[in-house]
Amino acid sequence: MYSRERRRALWVATVAAATLTATAGVVVTAGTAQAAVGCRVAYSVASQWGGGFSANVNLTNAGDPLTSWTVTWSFAAGQTVTQGWSANFSQSGSTVQASNVSYNGNLATNATTSFGFNGTWNDSSNPVPTSFAVNGVTCTGGVTPTTPPATTAPPTTMPLSPARSTTRPWTCQ
Repeated sequence: MYSRERRRALWVATVAAATLTATAGVVVTAGTAQAAVGCRVAYSVASQWGGGFSANVNLTNAGDPLTSWTVTWSFAAGQTVTQGWSANFSQSGSTVQASNVSYNGNLATNATTSFGFNGTWNDSSNPVPTSFAVNGVTCTGGVTPTTPPATTAPPTTMPLSPARSTTRPWTCQ
């Protein structure tokens, strides 16, 4: 047979474990929602001459609305962007990045924005880039839903040791 103090300690431990178990789900929070990403890019050479060309790019947002964008592509034959409009351009080797300017960063679902540039080529070929990415996601013409990171639930039970106390705040019977 257990003494009153032993029963009280077991009761307190049981209530504490039940409370932790019941409230464990409150601690778990859902992952941050992320936008579905989707895009289409239409690249066209508007004009071409010995050693130079002008190109136009149409970006259509097929995913959730964007507040900024960066289109990335690579040239295959040594082309170089020399000047552009309606985007900020940078190039490192064959990789080009075109980012929005102040007036065209917001792009609603199914909205299109256009930008263009002049460039140089090596006089033997000026192939059109074959792959584009927007904000790091390859453009396929469809939408790629992003999945929030998995949330791990905390343990449902916690080992407790009965408290040893010489005071009696209440009496269990």
